[in-house]
Amino acid sequence: MSQEIENTIIRLTESLKQHNYNYYVLAMPTISDREFDQKLKELEALEVAYPAYKQPNSPTSMVGGAVTKDFNTVQHDVPMLSLGNTYSKEELFDFDNRIKKLIGEGYEYTCELKFDGLAIGIKYENGKMIRALTRGDGVQGDDVTVNVQTIRSIPHQLIGDYPSEVEVRGEIFMHRKAFDKMNADRVSSGEKAFANPRNSAAGTIKMQEQSEVAKRPLDAFLYQVIGDEKEFKSHNGALVKAKSWGLPVNGDMKIEEGIEGVWRFIEQWDVKRKTLSYDIDGIVIKVNDFNQQHDLGFTAKSPRWAIAYKFETERASTVLESISYQVGRTGAVTPVANLSPVQLLGTTVKRASLHNADVIEELDVRVGDTVYVEKGGEIIPKIVGVNMEERSAKSSKTVFIHSCPECETELTRTDGEAAHYCPNELGCPPQIKGRIEHFISRKALNIDSLGEGKISMLYNAGLLSTPADLFTLTFEELNGLSKSVTNEDTGETRLISLREKSAQKIIEGIEASKEISFDRVLYGIGIRFVGSTVAKKLANHFKTIDAIEQASLEELIAVEEIGEKIGQSVVEFFSKALNQQMVDSLKESGLQMQQADNEALISTSLEGLKIVVSGVFEKYSRNDLKAEIEKHGGQNVGSISAKTSFVLAGDNMGPAKLAKAEKLGVKVISELEFIEMING
Repeated sequence: MSQEIENTIIRLTESLKQHNYNYYVLAMPTISDREFDQKLKELEALEVAYPAYKQPNSPTSMVGGAVTKDFNTVQHDVPMLSLGNTYSKEELFDFDNRIKKLIGEGYEYTCELKFDGLAIGIKYENGKMIRALTRGDGVQGDDVTVNVQTIRSIPHQLIGDYPSEVEVRGEIFMHRKAFDKMNADRVSSGEKAFANPRNSAAGTIKMQEQSEVAKRPLDAFLYQVIGDEKEFKSHNGALVKAKSWGLPVNGDMKIEEGIEGVWRFIEQWDVKRKTLSYDIDGIVIKVNDFNQQHDLGFTAKSPRWAIAYKFETERASTVLESISYQVGRTGAVTPVANLSPVQLLGTTVKRASLHNADVIEELDVRVGDTVYVEKGGEIIPKIVGVNMEERSAKSSKTVFIHSCPECETELTRTDGEAAHYCPNELGCPPQIKGRIEHFISRKALNIDSLGEGKISMLYNAGLLSTPADLFTLTFEELNGLSKSVTNEDTGETRLISLREKSAQKIIEGIEASKEISFDRVLYGIGIRFVGSTVAKKLANHFKTIDAIEQASLEELIAVEEIGEKIGQSVVEFFSKALNQQMVDSLKESGLQMQQADNEALISTSLEGLKIVVSGVFEKYSRNDLKAEIEKHGGQNVGSISAKTSFVLAGDNMGPAKLAKAEKLGVKVISELEFIEMING
């Protein structure tokens, strides 16, 4: 029995650690908050009953996730703890009883919206933003200052009578409409849609390219002031003051003198949250008075004076009528549940994602089942469970398809990957059309006169089978071309034709695309794992398509931020004769196949030097410094090695990097020394 208990504790510990990593580091949670909290409470109860079996670094003693490897790690001045939480009214009232026993009568609560985003701590000195850290593991976090500086609602400089030093904490998030627009743009340019605003915000703030972060619609609310508390008597008073400094503080906060008032606030916002432009997942309740907060103190991982009440994710019950399978541009086959229409968060839901064969197996979902569907910000709702009591005795287990639903090719599945793939990339219609749609997308050739519908029309007419075929199209072939379109809801069929003006616009758009830069052409070709940023790095390094085509795996992975996975994909792409033929056709069509020298070298003062840029800088952003290095003939590299020429170091450079530079004898220079160097 004791061995079984110990095994259960070990299993729960490892499972929760992985879920923490998925949520905080990867920004890709695989279970709901409630499921996580239930597992955590189960582990806590077992550890209390059997303390001898508690594992080192148990999740019950940890705040949240871990720090990533992509940013400098900095220790928080004050630990950034998480809150205890509850889903029940009874536990909320128990919290109030504990407060009463510890400090007696005469306290009040602040009630605040709990934003569904990424926690951040921002430090100001003399009113100037000097540092922004993620929560990390609560003791130390990732330094994401350069990315937080792109968020328009967060000031770089405070106004008014701000203190000489202060830290504010809050949440970075995305408004739903801004998120939807961003996703629509991604889909139209051939990129994958993000799952929900929370994951997207978390993933964005940890991106390496500041210019890309700046394009994302991030926003923030700040909800805690950490500084000289002699200036403030209460949490609410501190936030009022923070707002006067120009900081974004949410106005939907209320002070309640008793727990009954708190519960009314929760009930009101459980309804009103559907009218907000952003997602909240609960209400945060805090004792308002700072002196009382100090008296109440902390547990190992959370304050005793605060708790989060979390709302239930809206769930609906409906019937799974059928399962269909969709094939994407890369050949990945995704199962989709077709449902009896049901209302969920104000919209009619007819489909839900089943993700992959593993999810189908885990849920044991079958056609005819009554299923539970949730939509917590996802683009496509997901099935989270099955009502087994209503399952028919005649139901049969779902077996994932073995052949492609579009071309009947036998599917493959690589060890370690969740998805099944159709390997017929050159003969499977959705893959062919998907690659052409990607090729003309905004970040690639940007032929906006074409789109998914017109590509389908041209493919069905036998005019397109590869991106290169676009450049053989004639006005005569396009003018008057038509197709039938059927309305799914009404069944009505109508004929759509390309008119003279549209045909001419397509021809002009294709001709104009010949001026698009080489890095965007390379991205448009559609090599797996080569996104727009990677394409630019490859283009800048190798300069021509011929050099990339002939590069070995070793030469590819020597490029900054190009790993073996990407390198192998590039090698594999150019090893196929049909891909070589397509690239040759694109060359003949007059596309840009070498990186233009419009960013001519200012000097060759850094020629042959491999330089690592690390830290936060005063006069330039990190990206601007990297651009200057390239303009003077230098090469940016991502990690320090014996071959590194020098490290350009700013504030908050990671101690591990500094130690490695010293160990290898690599010179470390300041921003000022670098400016003097390039200015001759």
